[in-house]
Amino acid sequence: MDLNTIWFLLVGVLIIGYAILDGFDLGVGSLYYLLAKNDAEKKLLLNSIGPVWDANEVWLLTGGGALFAAFPVVYATVFSGFYLAMMLVVFGLIFRAVAVEFRSKDEAPQWRKGFDLLFFLGSFLPALLFGVAVGNVASGLPLDNGYNYTGGFFHLLNPYALLFGLLGLSAFLLQGVTYTLLKTEGAVFERAKRLAGKVWLLFAVLYVLAGMYSLWAAPSLFANYVKYPLLFVLPVITWLAMLLTQVALRKARYGISFLASSLSMAGMVLILAAGLFPRLVPAKDPSLSLTIYNASSSPLTLKVMLIIALTGVPIVLFYTAYVYRVFRDKVKPGNEAY
Repeated sequence: MDLNTIWFLLVGVLIIGYAILDGFDLGVGSLYYLLAKNDAEKKLLLNSIGPVWDANEVWLLTGGGALFAAFPVVYATVFSGFYLAMMLVVFGLIFRAVAVEFRSKDEAPQWRKGFDLLFFLGSFLPALLFGVAVGNVASGLPLDNGYNYTGGFFHLLNPYALLFGLLGLSAFLLQGVTYTLLKTEGAVFERAKRLAGKVWLLFAVLYVLAGMYSLWAAPSLFANYVKYPLLFVLPVITWLAMLLTQVALRKARYGISFLASSLSMAGMVLILAAGLFPRLVPAKDPSLSLTIYNASSSPLTLKVMLIIALTGVPIVLFYTAYVYRVFRDKVKPGNEAY
């Protein structure tokens, strides 16, 4: 296995880490108004993610840094082509951070209502737009000979990408609702319990529709599966994880339901990665596609950055595990709140 492939896998691992961990933050925020009906319940939801949300975002920063270090051409093409959409995501994440930290700084109802809206929008927009971006990459981008994106903003809002956006949003919602079941009790818990099955069904339906649409809109994603049939184990495991999520929900095994939902999220990322490899950004003209070879840094850079990554990622893993162990219990109502 060469350094380019190792970095492809490492970036994938970082994306999976972000999708699972910040995924439930985005899911909780997107379900905010459905799960919480009064100030005390909103505090409960915010406290459920309060100790961990900023640590979860480290995975996004690490993934972006890894992409920039290992595949700078991809970083430049995607971030310049998706500039407006990425700015919306960045502003959404900023709004969410500000809302979490400042909502409880004042007792005024209008103050809190304003930050409640920011928290919802700062969760919902990224949850939707991440999937839209993935859908555009999966179907292939219009690139010129300099690997510059030649489409416009509204070209990104095509039906296939929007379907992926809804699929990504539903996956985040499932993460959020299973996490809420794991961390809360009382009225919020009961609402999450009633909502969980509906969210799961939405996710399953959108997953099937996205797969069927991909056969027409992005047939190149299936080439590796035809060539290496063993790869079909990935969608099989993902489906089994999805089914396990529903079974665990019915049996009130909420820890298992959250883990199974997380495995489903990881499975979707792996399915896409297996279909793309060795491409990172397919182009409408296949000869212009960005791959792990024509878009990578020099071998020396890959080697040095790999040493740094193998040093830093275990630290992030240790810190993440420690934080979740410290805050592993259910959240209790109280005066101290985010």
